[in-house]
Amino acid sequence: MYYSARALYNSKVNFKEILREAVNGRKLVRAIAYGVRAGEKDEENFFKALDGIGFEVKLKDLQVFYGGNKKADWDVGLAIDAIELAPKLDVVVLASGDGDYIPLVEHLKRALGCKVEVLAFGRSCSGKLKEATDEFIDLDQGKKFTLNR
Repeated sequence: MYYSARALYNSKVNFKEILREAVNGRKLVRAIAYGVRAGEKDEENFFKALDGIGFEVKLKDLQVFYGGNKKADWDVGLAIDAIELAPKLDVVVLASGDGDYIPLVEHLKRALGCKVEVLAFGRSCSGKLKEATDEFIDLDQGKKFTLNR
């Protein structure tokens, strides 16, 4: 979400509004934000701010491989968390436009009986992910989801 907001709007994401939209008047069971420690300025303040607005923040260190390649994805960790939590939930809200999550969305719906909603910037979201969800919330439709830099 961070990179989409930066690329599309030269802005930062308003995570407080994202959380409010995701909850949408329902009872919040758990909100998890997945982050990467990359040694960048102010990242710890950012993680603390997420915690302060109600996210459980899960972090891992950026992996730097021989040759300079870097890796920092949470796809498997997020999927495991969603599958473990799903039996206790009616709705899972995924804030990502990554098409890699299509099998997870389909599994949550089919095997675990959850409604799955996706919040993402429509212009950078996988079209197939949009189709796979029960509801797609397009963050491009509201200025409240981004903050000026």
